[in-house]
Amino acid sequence: MRAMILAAGLGKRMRPLTANLPKPLLKVRGKPLIEHQIEKLVAAGVSGIVINHFYLGDMIEAAVGDGKRFGVEISYSRETTRLDTAGGIIKSLSQLQDDSFIVVNADIWTDFEFSRLQAVDGKDRLAHLVLVDDADHNPYGDFYIDDVGRVHEDHSTRDQKLTFSGISVLHKKLFTGLSIEPLSVVPLLQAAMAENRVSGVIHPGLWLDIGTPERLLKVNALASAAAGE
Repeated sequence: MRAMILAAGLGKRMRPLTANLPKPLLKVRGKPLIEHQIEKLVAAGVSGIVINHFYLGDMIEAAVGDGKRFGVEISYSRETTRLDTAGGIIKSLSQLQDDSFIVVNADIWTDFEFSRLQAVDGKDRLAHLVLVDDADHNPYGDFYIDDVGRVHEDHSTRDQKLTFSGISVLHKKLFTGLSIEPLSVVPLLQAAMAENRVSGVIHPGLWLDIGTPERLLKVNALASAAAGE
């Protein structure tokens, strides 16, 4: 199974750190965020990676290269207009090749094992989401998982309110009939949830959305502590 890393954001909340550097190249323990993601995906056995970019994307390509040093083929989807999540994926479908594929945000930090992700069939399931509890930036949550592992948006009858982690497996049929234009994946997932075609799993371990300089400092502290530094 192939994977896509979403790296086309502007990183506005990270300024001034991103004034002259795309957010995926900000470093944790001396290594760009996006390289940590690549290494985790390679360790999970992905057969190829597509990276989309918009803001200072040439710097991402120069830093990461064609993937040889990581032991995987890496290609790029260059956006001249920001296409948002779904639009960026739709533009990349021919490069992704597989019917279903992993999608990961470039700006998260987690100990979730990507090897746990399996393909979805495009019939019973169009998507599989990794969800987290008690996200600092979204304390009220957006979703819940029912007793048979399906994800739903209305959590009013559930105590546990979950947040999408930015890690998923998506099927190309989720995007059937859609053209390449700016579009979020959220309404597509909502429609699939309404049809009971989205499954999910809760990750109880480490997960952080690296959206601010303060969170980047926190991640570096956590990573250094984990390494015994």
